[in-house]
Amino acid sequence: MKRWGLIFMATLFGLILARGQNKEVLYDFLEIPQSLLLNPGREMSYEWFAGVPFVSGVYVSGASSGIVVNDLFADDGIDINQKVRERALNNLSKRDEVNGIFQIDILSGGFRGRNNPRNFYSFGLYAEGYAINYWPEDLAFLGFDGNADQLGRRFDLNHLNASGQMLNVFHFGVNRQMNNNFTLGGRLKLYSAIVDFNSTNNSGYFLTDVGQNNLLVNTLDANMRLRSSGFNQLFNVDENGSSLTNLYTQRGFFGGDIGLGIDVGVTYYLNKQMLITGSLLDLGMIYHTTDVINYSLQGAASVEGIEVILPDALSDPGADLWEDLVDSIEELIPFEETDDNYVTLRPIKLYSSFRYNFGKQTKPRQTCDCELKPEANPRNLNYLNSAGIQIFAINRPRGPQAAITAFYQRRFGNVLALKTTYTVDKFSASNIGLGLSLQAGPVNFYIMGSNILSYGNLADSNFASFQLGLNIISWTPNL
Repeated sequence: MKRWGLIFMATLFGLILARGQNKEVLYDFLEIPQSLLLNPGREMSYEWFAGVPFVSGVYVSGASSGIVVNDLFADDGIDINQKVRERALNNLSKRDEVNGIFQIDILSGGFRGRNNPRNFYSFGLYAEGYAINYWPEDLAFLGFDGNADQLGRRFDLNHLNASGQMLNVFHFGVNRQMNNNFTLGGRLKLYSAIVDFNSTNNSGYFLTDVGQNNLLVNTLDANMRLRSSGFNQLFNVDENGSSLTNLYTQRGFFGGDIGLGIDVGVTYYLNKQMLITGSLLDLGMIYHTTDVINYSLQGAASVEGIEVILPDALSDPGADLWEDLVDSIEELIPFEETDDNYVTLRPIKLYSSFRYNFGKQTKPRQTCDCELKPEANPRNLNYLNSAGIQIFAINRPRGPQAAITAFYQRRFGNVLALKTTYTVDKFSASNIGLGLSLQAGPVNFYIMGSNILSYGNLADSNFASFQLGLNIISWTPNL
């Protein structure tokens, strides 16, 4: 269990250093192929594209609400214990969290159908990892202050809530232009999980009150569990004569836990210049069967400590009263370790947007007599300016989290495109993002970030993300 404590603390501290989750800058950025991962029904303007392996999409982000690194570790002359009490214990609630995610495209590509150019097929493989930990409000008070001066207070065990996962995702998608105004897309995903942990549906309480036979009585009513897969092999990788690379290759390529999921998305034009988009991502689950270790604590007990009843106790002076107490507690509240298989659901994500295109139309990239009608091709790229609103939501253990984004995009011919965003969510009300896409012949390079005003001092920020990539693109000839 000490290992789990170290994992928890390392995750908590590490995620405070990296922040963010919503890919609001990338969404519907049509010049960048990776935006197809956020909406399989986006408009497609490529003949084909190929991502440069391992660098076509590199994304790191995370978020923390209610507290930042500087709140605890800034050199401001305030005692650390005072900071913890004032800025953490007295300020954070069970809904405050730290979370983070990384994603790396290992392989990606796509091509337009020859027999039916209205179809565009995409495929790829990416590695992803995420973790989220909610502030354990009551348990933090219990750990910091103890229970001596907390008579009658119920410490809620539901406040312990954390989960994380690392996996490979294999995907294949089909995007079809149904007519001039409507584009529909879907993607099939195969998940190959490497490690997983979750402790999210805990319940019960710990209570200290006035006792009858002793001064105090402690009551524990617990229904708690921690489920995990993959960690035992990870901890013993050297003993097994293996390596982290071999373990990743084995479990990340269908040698571990397997799952299935889908993405769906649409684009619909209201008129020539206005359109709406939407997508649902990661509607799926993973079945964990490999290297599973689960811990549970279930039961209820009230204990008043060691009771010494005189003169009866004198008849057996050698009795181990402490051991009897421990045995009785374990009998009432058994702590168990099992290897039962379990299922986890993927965190479902929702994107939606309204866009208005305006400004002088750009010149087409090329002209030709093709099967696709020119008016049936993506019209966004034919305007210099785009502006609108985006909505993002993700399913979390304590309920959905949402964000709203206003954006403006400017194109400079067929070479350069800039997108700026302003996002409001639970982590920040002043999140300004910026993205750049540069097209040099067939080579596409992009870079983007969220909450860029915080980059000068990340330790004093609640939110930030960073992404870049490199692709080779062949554009549809009649654009």
